[in-house]
Amino acid sequence: MYIIFCVLDDPNQLDKVLSAWKSGGIEGVTILESTGMHRRQKEYIPMRYILGGGEDEERGNLTLFVIVKDPETVSRALELAEAVIGNFDHSNTGIFAAWPLEVIKGLDKPNAKSDK
Repeated sequence: MYIIFCVLDDPNQLDKVLSAWKSGGIEGVTILESTGMHRRQKEYIPMRYILGGGEDEERGNLTLFVIVKDPETVSRALELAEAVIGNFDHSNTGIFAAWPLEVIKGLDKPNAKSDK
């Protein structure tokens, strides 16, 4: 089993990535709102009243976690995500990482409530 860690730089791409992953058999994604140190520490001077839009307001990222069975599924998840957002090696796309897991407990639970 492997865990995938994926930071989406553009939160508006979330539904497209999730849809692509689901079509590729990747489900059970956990989604967290997040921000990076660079965004947290940059100096921000709000100037909405001058520019009239507010597009320059601080925005965060979304971080996705999902456990998958094998390296082939990791590769498929990467390919599907990049089909939506572009190459992760380019600016303003995000980060994709995956690594093997040694211990997993509680992943495949029966639906019955009598397993106490």
